[in-house]
Amino acid sequence: MQKKIFFLALIVLIGISTNYVYSQEVKNATFQEIAQIIIDKSISQNVIASITLQSTSIQEIQIPAELEQKIREDKRVKSIMLTNQDECILGVIDQSCIIINVERNPEDKGIIAIQDGTKEIAELYIGEINQAFDTDAKFHSVYVHTNDESNVALETSGVISGRGLVSAVYTMPMEDTNSMYEKISAILLPKIIRDARGFYDVAKDLSHAENSKMTFSLIPSDSKSLLQLKLSVDYPNKAPSITEISPLEFLKVENLKRSDYFSAAFYPLNSIIQVVILSPENTNVSNIKGNIIPTQIIDDEKIPTDITKEGWIFDPEEGQRIQGKYIFGEKTTVNKEELEFSLGGTQLQVEKVEFDESIVVVIIITIVSIAAALFYLKGYKK
Repeated sequence: MQKKIFFLALIVLIGISTNYVYSQEVKNATFQEIAQIIIDKSISQNVIASITLQSTSIQEIQIPAELEQKIREDKRVKSIMLTNQDECILGVIDQSCIIINVERNPEDKGIIAIQDGTKEIAELYIGEINQAFDTDAKFHSVYVHTNDESNVALETSGVISGRGLVSAVYTMPMEDTNSMYEKISAILLPKIIRDARGFYDVAKDLSHAENSKMTFSLIPSDSKSLLQLKLSVDYPNKAPSITEISPLEFLKVENLKRSDYFSAAFYPLNSIIQVVILSPENTNVSNIKGNIIPTQIIDDEKIPTDITKEGWIFDPEEGQRIQGKYIFGEKTTVNKEELEFSLGGTQLQVEKVEFDESIVVVIIITIVSIAAALFYLKGYKK
């Protein structure tokens, strides 16, 4: 049985520490823009291109403070999603959804008890969620997740789907992606971010594309919530034939410009391009058109030695799951050709630097990539 995978979430919570000084001070903002291309040769055979705008600040992604706190303090609520993804859950057809993902209560015995307990929790929030998004979603069903195949394949955390979670699903009439993204982004994003353009403009244009879908996710933690607005485009059955990779081709742009929201200071880690390749066989990266950033290994993570330089970090650069992250350094724009590379061929030779505290300008404590990415599985059966 072929499984379709729609990846909704994202990448990274990036922390940095500075023990050294560049010519300009390095800063890290709570707001981030992420372009992600997932080439899945292993499971869905699809390519998923997405733009994610995310923040842990409710001033930058504007959720009512009381609602965010209420959700965060309820330890059983693991995530909330608003999406127009086709068949957002098994049995939902041609409708947009609000999904409240709840941790299963081990004391609930039997499917009826599980469903009733989950709905009881979800009903505490759906009214305020509808009000916040100007929606009128009605209860549809409760879905018990039982499949972890993609959690294992992608090494994901499973707070959007997977064993132990139960989804309360609320539905409303299907809305086209362009109008839905325009409405929800106007609600969530302050004018200063929308006017700063950057990746947001790319997402707006992509919302007109065939097979484009949008998702907003709220993932609570102890002290704050990760808020993500994601616009994705699905390219069915495109992955198997790909050996030459041009990330911007899937974003339908020739150049990708950073948001002017970061123009006041040096924020090198707040705009990232990520490419993930899942392959059933071992492969490797080769023929990189742009720069490769020298790295050093710290806590088993490849860390750039100079983040004022633009270029790729591939970690790993070979195997069945390859990941590349592109950082802009001091540049504000990258063109299509600079991001192109190949699979197979002569193996990439990457300069690695032994750990030396004197050359560590900024240590990226965590670039969690797909291992902490949040995604959503659709179309699978019990």
